[in-house]
Amino acid sequence: MTCFYCKGNVQPSTTTCMTDHNGCHIIIKNVPCEKCTQCGEEYLSDETLQNIIKQVNGMLTEIAVVDYKKTA
Repeated sequence: MTCFYCKGNVQPSTTTCMTDHNGCHIIIKNVPCEKCTQCGEEYLSDETLQNIIKQVNGMLTEIAVVDYKKTA
């Protein structure tokens, strides 16, 4: 596979995904992906995305995000 953006080589790798789902912030480490060796663009498969959605739906909790400047 070649990168859609820069046409570089894409290799198997892992990444950390950060997203919002149903009002919750989610950080998922060690997600399998394909990553461009030239520009770093990452591609997740449909199967990986479906597995993430299945796994996190039952265990979501709200995370408080504090703006340090407003509390200091």
